[in-house]
Amino acid sequence: MLVGMDKLSTKGVHWVNQLGDLLFPPVCLFCKEPGPVNAPCCASCLQKIQIWARASCLSCGRELPESMLPGPCGHCLKKPPAQSQTHSLYRYHGPVRDAVLEWKLQGHDAAVSWLVQAAMPRLRELITQDALLLPVPMPLSRMRARGQHHAANLCRWLADDIGCGWDWRLLRRIGEQQRQSALSGRARRKNLSRAFALAPDYKQRWSEISPTPAAVWVIDDVLTTGSTLHFAAKASLKLDVEVNVLSLARTSYRG
Repeated sequence: MLVGMDKLSTKGVHWVNQLGDLLFPPVCLFCKEPGPVNAPCCASCLQKIQIWARASCLSCGRELPESMLPGPCGHCLKKPPAQSQTHSLYRYHGPVRDAVLEWKLQGHDAAVSWLVQAAMPRLRELITQDALLLPVPMPLSRMRARGQHHAANLCRWLADDIGCGWDWRLLRRIGEQQRQSALSGRARRKNLSRAFALAPDYKQRWSEISPTPAAVWVIDDVLTTGSTLHFAAKASLKLDVEVNVLSLARTSYRG
């Protein structure tokens, strides 16, 4: 903003920074209210952000009592998911929900990006550098209307920080399905049962990845019933490696 900033004294730089805070006071990324300097999230919003419990069924990610870890839970005993592991970072509630909606509806990703960065220590525990991330593909009509692919953006952010690979072309969406938000749990599963497939040339694409990934992680923004990630993971099993899934946030839906 100022020419010759490198010539200012330390005291002068401090004064300029204070003046900038007065003219453009820092605000919380979530509630947009004035917040403390160098703190993207205010204390009130930070207290409302809920991390998804680590005490969860390893297979489907549902919360479990410590005595039952790592599962499988009763739901998985009846209907095991296609993936080996399911993990979520946050509960889809309060500031997290607001941040995701602002990102998806208005294109503002600053708060979501901060949530990803805050979870990076946990992410590095889960995802190794020899993994490959696959975003849950969006219907083309919706991607054209929104102008971005949210799950692919998540993959890019994660891959850049973890140092692993990602590919948005390997897993494909087949046809146009009804929006999941308007459906019940059973209807969601029926709606998505044939919605995903690997690319016709997936064998060639897979052979060109070096070294061969040790595992595949299917990535989505919000997990509700788990149907989307289940069927996306099921389509990915043809790659003959372990398939896991991860969502930025998860609802408390138990249907």
